Amino acid sequence: MAAKSKLAALPRVLSKVVEAREFEAILNLIRRGRARVFAAANLELVDLYWTIGEHISRKVAHEGWGRSTVLRLADWLAAREAGLRGFSASNLWRMRQIFDAYAGDTKLAPLVRELPWSSNLLILAHCKTPEEREFYIRLASQQRWPKRELDRQLNSALFERMASGKVKLSAALTKQHPDAASVFKDRYMLEFLQLPENHAERDLQRALVSNLKQFLLELGRDFSFVGEQFCVQVGRDDFFIDLLFFHRGLQALVAIELKVGRFKPADLGQLQFYLAALDRDHKKSHEAPSIGVLLCKSRDKDVVEYALSRSLSPALVAEYQTKLPDKALLRAKMDEIYELITSNTHEDEDKDS
Repeated sequence: MAAKSKLAALPRVLSKVVEAREFEAILNLIRRGRARVFAAANLELVDLYWTIGEHISRKVAHEGWGRSTVLRLADWLAAREAGLRGFSASNLWRMRQIFDAYAGDTKLAPLVRELPWSSNLLILAHCKTPEEREFYIRLASQQRWPKRELDRQLNSALFERMASGKVKLSAALTKQHPDAASVFKDRYMLEFLQLPENHAERDLQRALVSNLKQFLLELGRDFSFVGEQFCVQVGRDDFFIDLLFFHRGLQALVAIELKVGRFKPADLGQLQFYLAALDRDHKKSHEAPSIGVLLCKSRDKDVVEYALSRSLSPALVAEYQTKLPDKALLRAKMDEIYELITSNTHEDEDKDS
């Protein structure tokens, strides 16, 4: 009787499953529609702020407007339009600052309009040079960072880290994936894991999977998670890759091996073995060769460069940090790089003259 009762209930269960899928499709339409409406509203809002900033900038330049005039403007607007938000004296002055910062830049001015106003204000407040502003504007636009992630990347000094340490790639990776240098980083910030200084590889792996959303943001756009402890079988033995991802842009599987100690050349041999197994048994026919990333706690860059120079696999060795870097030290290093570039430029000019 119990079996017959279950069979009788099966059509109703299947009907509810089909109905739930249909309802889910409608919910997805609503979510996509809301996202488009929000994007369009943001574009209109930033355009409005840009136009107001342009108007105030001209008044400052040609009619002597200052902060006191803008303060009176804010009070006047509030009195004329009850409940008007976003037009305080400080925000009106920021509109003028944003316009002045980007008005003459035909490359960045359109991108500014693609970012939320709060993101534009963050970049303007944190960045000291036009190069730094351009770096964050382009990345925030490409990666579609929410304000919180942009704030995190600014506080982790991503610009200084990227500028002072270019990622080292094997010759095979550069050849097979020419865009790889723009996808991978030399150093990844994992401060959100809140791991103790002495942690095991298993602790690191579990923490990354538990904080997968934040890790994907740190990796960058177009990474999709495939699995942890991904099994590849060679002969009668099973081997397990710590983390496996897929990158849509590169159209390749990305195997990440975690090392909580210092990089050793033997680690690269293990990774190459995994990549060979992935390409033989798991790579689709339309996909590019798999890529390997050794994510280590520390490394000697000379040892890394020597090991990668002989590597026949598309691979790289990156470092991870569990604490935010000292921004003052990174900034000082950046200043040294700028000085070196400037002095070399002057030397070249002297030779030409």
